Amino acid sequence: MMTDKTAALLLAGSFFFGFGYVKQNVTIGGAEVGGMTYQEAENAIRLRFYGDLPAVVVHAPSGDLRLGEELTVKDDIARLVRKAKRGQILDVSYRREWADAERVLCDLCARNARDAKDAEMSFSAAGFRYTREVSGIACDYEGLLCDVQKVLQSGGEVTLRTRVFSPAVTEKMLRDRTRELASFRTYFDGSNSPRRHNIALSAARIAGSVLAPGEVFSFNAAVGKRTAENGFRTAAVILDGEFVPGVGGGVCQTSTTLFGAALRAGMELVESRAHSLSVGYVPPSEDAMVSETSDLKFRNPYAFPVYILAEVGRGSVAFRFFGMPDGRRYELESTVLERIPPEPPEEEEGEEDRVLRVEKEGIKSECYLAVYASDGALLSRTRIRKDCYAPVRGKVSVKREKEEGECPLSPAEREGCEENPQ
Repeated sequence: MMTDKTAALLLAGSFFFGFGYVKQNVTIGGAEVGGMTYQEAENAIRLRFYGDLPAVVVHAPSGDLRLGEELTVKDDIARLVRKAKRGQILDVSYRREWADAERVLCDLCARNARDAKDAEMSFSAAGFRYTREVSGIACDYEGLLCDVQKVLQSGGEVTLRTRVFSPAVTEKMLRDRTRELASFRTYFDGSNSPRRHNIALSAARIAGSVLAPGEVFSFNAAVGKRTAENGFRTAAVILDGEFVPGVGGGVCQTSTTLFGAALRAGMELVESRAHSLSVGYVPPSEDAMVSETSDLKFRNPYAFPVYILAEVGRGSVAFRFFGMPDGRRYELESTVLERIPPEPPEEEEGEEDRVLRVEKEGIKSECYLAVYASDGALLSRTRIRKDCYAPVRGKVSVKREKEEGECPLSPAEREGCEENPQ
């Protein structure tokens, strides 16, 4: 079927070359054109020749591109019909050209290409949130241009070649960098509301912390002053070897739990101090007392960030450390060197026999950090602390025996006892 473009070519050729007749018995491009005028011969040849010429089709994910009007054709038909000699059979030489090939094919590649998008991770006190990566699609523009040029003359089909490629950061890589290094949990009396509040408040101020490589964590800096203005309540604290009410009671259990998790995660201990009295929620020398003058500090020794999460339940507090494991296991080992018995309990006269202060033995102890290889082999065992916890002398109330004839009433009721003998 003759296209408008072909018709235009025929008309243009007639004006350019003028009129004349082809020699007898001449066949050009498969068309017998002997005796025809030059223009009639050109029309017949082009109708036969170009009517059979297949189109060029480019297949792409975004849709096929069929080339027709975009192509221009240069041939030697006009020259052949004028130069042919009687009885000759001649082949047509032609060349298809596509002026906008580079621009159009570049646009086609752009529509089918896609930049890769790295996976992303966010971290907060609530935990980790991951966004999956998006693979990129690359198009072989140079290959497409070459393939089109190969079929441009004879027609045919080519397919845009694409390649899927991964981004620089995948979700798996992020998850591998944020695996759990260690966790540690201690328990407390959940019915003690002020103490639980202080533990939960201090743990919440630590949750979501991120330690860069080489960075030092400070408990006091993260938690802030233990004051009522800072949100803390009054609960039992150890002061000068005595358990007394104080603002922020319970915070030392938070620091102790963090201490246990940090060392088991491979953190490098910078500063810690034991209580003056032993505590019941961890073995001796595994506690970490904090105050205005005493801090818990540790350094991230790894070449990657470390992330800290906290969890406070009805009667427990736990810390979890995340990062890229180094293949080692870290364990704390408490060793009691000596137990110090307390002095005999103090006695004071009272209305009934009861314990006013529970006695507690003193302890001399050490804490070691043991490092194990992935196969369980012990790599090192290092003493990190040696402590001495004071004994606590008990105190009891002893019921006083009443002497014969003594008024059985309380002092407040004794007035008038003699005047009203029973």
